[in-house]
Amino acid sequence: MVTLGYISGVHGLKGQVKVFSYTDPREAIFDYQPWLVGPEQKEVTAGEGRRHGKTLVVSLPGVDSPEQAREWMQAEIAVRREQLPEVDGSFYWADLVGLDVVTTGGQPLGQVAKMLETGANDVMVVRGGPDGRERLVPFVMGRFVTRVDLEAGRMEVDWDPED
Repeated sequence: MVTLGYISGVHGLKGQVKVFSYTDPREAIFDYQPWLVGPEQKEVTAGEGRRHGKTLVVSLPGVDSPEQAREWMQAEIAVRREQLPEVDGSFYWADLVGLDVVTTGGQPLGQVAKMLETGANDVMVVRGGPDGRERLVPFVMGRFVTRVDLEAGRMEVDWDPED
């Protein structure tokens, strides 16, 4: 399963929900249906959605009131991995989270705990390693990230372990 966003709020009186999407563009989340929503991964086909500020507004089947919509609050929206197109030369964030991170000299830095989007480039939050620190490492292929091996579950970075 790949998480594409989450239900972040309630919109209006007809039971619509706000969706915070991790896809780029945000509306692309509607291209991957059905969604698997919440911890029980209930299969849901969302109705037509639209942009509303930094979120999207969408109707869910059987949700007709704000009270019903509140029951979905903070539920993650995931899809099956095979629903996503294959990518050449780039990676889905979900593929990077959990990878072991080592320096080009072989020193372990920890694991990718999550990814962050910034204006300039994506940033990996690397936690753990022998010193237990948290590091923010830019995900820039060829500059800081020298190798990603998904099969081995490992990423090599050109990064000073003291940073």
